[in-house]
Amino acid sequence: MFWEALNSAGRFAAAAASSGTTEQTMNDVIDSATEVTAEAGEEVNQFIRLFQDNLPDIIAFGIRVLLALVFFFIGGKVISWIRKIVRRSMNRANADTGVCQFVDSILKFGLYAILIFMIATKFGVESSSVAALIASAGVAIGLAVQGSISNFAGGILILLLKPFTVGDYIIVTGEGIEGTVKEIQIFYTKMATVDNQTVVVPNSILTENSLTNVTARPERQLDLKVGISYDADLRKAKKLIEDMLRSDEAIIQDEDVKVFVDSLADSSVVIGLRAWVPTDKYWAARWRLLEEIKLTFDDEGIEIPYDQLTVHVKKEE
Repeated sequence: MFWEALNSAGRFAAAAASSGTTEQTMNDVIDSATEVTAEAGEEVNQFIRLFQDNLPDIIAFGIRVLLALVFFFIGGKVISWIRKIVRRSMNRANADTGVCQFVDSILKFGLYAILIFMIATKFGVESSSVAALIASAGVAIGLAVQGSISNFAGGILILLLKPFTVGDYIIVTGEGIEGTVKEIQIFYTKMATVDNQTVVVPNSILTENSLTNVTARPERQLDLKVGISYDADLRKAKKLIEDMLRSDEAIIQDEDVKVFVDSLADSSVVIGLRAWVPTDKYWAARWRLLEEIKLTFDDEGIEIPYDQLTVHVKKEE
């Protein structure tokens, strides 16, 4: 304000001088500028006095803020140390990976909430007021985040019932979601798809829908179907497939291996084959066998037909 007053007075004086204003008028301008300057100086003095009077309180507040930041930093280090100890203890107890991740998430959330509560009380906030604030905020937040609460409950159910664990490949029926479970958190589960994309799925979806745990058991049945021409040698085709299954390293030979006629289709005889493979080798074995069957049938002259329609035309005499 002080500099604005001087600038206004200067502009007014310059305008008066350029327009030929009398000496009396110039004196009036100077007097007015002096009064404005005095008022501005008084306001500056009041601000300085106010600052000096409240300087102890300002310093005390600054110290409290600094201590709060230091306390938060130290508390964060302590929380990290506690979480590390808990994780090591659970690892020594051979706890499930999903349980370890879930407990770590809850521990982190709870400890930081306690830390913030302690810092607030150190600032002079009554603990009863903080508790009342937390209670009222909890009610409001609970109404606003009902979905998150259901996700939290879903996470607990997943850990208790264990429909899957970290590392399992699951398919969520009806949702079009499938992948390998990487993390089980408080509110959501992280999955990795076949092409290595990360999918974050709310826990409530996993508990409210049917899902298939593909890797729940160490073995998985390989079920393939191949069509051959009606003119092809059926016994020879079955023998070739049996030889491929017997010689493939991924096929578990102790389990039952079957090659059979599955159906007589419109354009082909459908041969089915069933064998057991380790779950982690399922896709590699499937792709390899399909390729070998096609190449072997080509070499042996066994036709794999495509859909076709034969039309018989009757000539009129």
